[in-house]
Amino acid sequence: MSGRRFDSRTTIFSQEGRLYQVEYAMTAIGHAPLTLGMLTKDGVLLLAERPQQSPLLDSEEGLEKNISAEKLFMVDDHLAVSVAGLTADANTLINHARLTAQRYAYTYQEPVPIEHLVTVMCDIKQGYTQIGGLRPFGVSFLYAGWDNAHGFQLYHSDPSGNFSAWKANAIGQHTDAAQSVLKTDWKENMSMEDAMRLGCRILNKCQDGSLTSEKVEIAHMTMGDDGQPKFHICRTEEVDKVVKETIKQKEEEDKQKEKERREKQQG
Repeated sequence: MSGRRFDSRTTIFSQEGRLYQVEYAMTAIGHAPLTLGMLTKDGVLLLAERPQQSPLLDSEEGLEKNISAEKLFMVDDHLAVSVAGLTADANTLINHARLTAQRYAYTYQEPVPIEHLVTVMCDIKQGYTQIGGLRPFGVSFLYAGWDNAHGFQLYHSDPSGNFSAWKANAIGQHTDAAQSVLKTDWKENMSMEDAMRLGCRILNKCQDGSLTSEKVEIAHMTMGDDGQPKFHICRTEEVDKVVKETIKQKEEEDKQKEKERREKQQG
């Protein structure tokens, strides 16, 4: 039976037990630019495909550059998120997450645990699938953070309110291809630099056209010299360096494969 009878309300189940509005929200996320997250031995990496921007757009510099970018946002000193989906929906949830983090810090005099904040945010998302007159948030998050209980952590949440912890994950377009590469090439003892190159290689594989620094956003959460977590959004020159290293590495690998192929044919 067609889903048209059941997709006008978020609170109505279809005869197959499906909530079509939630599925539509997840479909919208599937059309969003690719976003990656990886745990490394040095911290947590977030890497996102940046939508094509007009040259007339004023870019953020200075302090603001380390607070937000097109797809990457700092929630607290020890927690950041990467977004796939509707940015306007994401802004609402990010503001709520920031408020929740500050309320927790004010009440308990310590940073909010990562899983606690993720749970609070997912409870809000789940509520929007169960109340008439509301629609689900059309956005998924990758949460990257650190706390005393579990160290560096990476979580993923979707519009239904579900969340899970990951070692490496991808959301948005070309998720299957990206996760396939992560399954084979991601290692638990990877350095942050190796993870950056792996992320850029995945984006290069999934993007149309050649990879450039204008198409990539990179940020990482690492431990600072003072023993506190530090979130940093890489500047254009930093991203450009990683992209060039990735392209050079791929060219060398292609040459090596071509050499092995010729040797095999001659043998």
